[in-house]
Amino acid sequence: MTSPRPLFPELARLRWPLIQAPMAGAQDARLALAVGRAGALGSLPAAMLSPEALERELQAMQAADLPCNVNFFAHRPPDATQADAAEIRWRQALAPLRAEFGLGENDGPTPASRQPFDAAMAEVLERCPPAVVSFHFGLPDAALLARVRALGCRILSSATTLREAQWLQAQGVDAVIAQGLEAGGHRGHFLDTDPDRQSDMLTLVTACAQALEVPVIAAGGIGTAAEVRAALAAGARAVQVGTAFLCCDEATTGPLHRARLLDPQAPTALTNLFSGGLARGLYNRLMAEFGPVSALAPPFPRASAALAPLRAAAERLGRDDFTPLWSGTNRRGCRAVPAAEIVEALTAGLSPAG
Repeated sequence: MTSPRPLFPELARLRWPLIQAPMAGAQDARLALAVGRAGALGSLPAAMLSPEALERELQAMQAADLPCNVNFFAHRPPDATQADAAEIRWRQALAPLRAEFGLGENDGPTPASRQPFDAAMAEVLERCPPAVVSFHFGLPDAALLARVRALGCRILSSATTLREAQWLQAQGVDAVIAQGLEAGGHRGHFLDTDPDRQSDMLTLVTACAQALEVPVIAAGGIGTAAEVRAALAAGARAVQVGTAFLCCDEATTGPLHRARLLDPQAPTALTNLFSGGLARGLYNRLMAEFGPVSALAPPFPRASAALAPLRAAAERLGRDDFTPLWSGTNRRGCRAVPAAEIVEALTAGLSPAG
């Protein structure tokens, strides 16, 4: 059996080189706690939380005496004038669908907005510092990053190409998450936004492990123990897995999303329709109407507001037409069982650390 080294010395009490991917909209602290109790590193997605909500989640992890990874977005909000104009065009494009569902211009809920890491969130971390802080879409500005580093938190960020990984290393991150094209949810790109310049997980991990001095964490297309071992053999020090946890008991994934995840024939696609940012999800009606990628979608994260009423109306009818059904290409490990069973299945064949 393979015995992995701890990713960082202070995480040596974790038994497995496994990070549960942060998944906004599909989890809260309950999943992170279950993963942590099973010996892996649980994660909290913070991009759609208020500072008060994040503090409550962190307090739950600390009360259980479990380390966790807190994930933030580091995107730059789009120019307001251009985004407003794009959102008007998007609403006009969606008007026939609103009419089909009997919706007025202003009917329906307003979704939580995805916010980049800011001073208010830094203050939360200063009150409740986690073991690990990770970022998506690059890194925040130097002053904010320095506040996180001063807390002693390990800093991670996602890269979709070797160039992005090398840039992150030059900025002083403690490890790079190599996000292959197979990964579900939003692409973490920030320098190389064209998916044609991005690669599968094993290719990216191999390149990063050979070129970087900092540890590499493999993400994308990992759903079985054999795939975990393959990623470690390619040079990763740990793996990050999301899709396999989406149907577990502790996830908050909705019933329509769960049903599609458990359909082995359901295809995925990279799409910008749901948020304006490129993300991998299960194919549904919205992608059929506009094509998975459309210039009509406003820039990230502005596309979601106009879709919220349509999503709510369709879901009331038991339909997932306008629901973001995030999923990686590999759903072999996705099962409706406790999260601890997912951890056990993914780490079969590994010897516990320490």
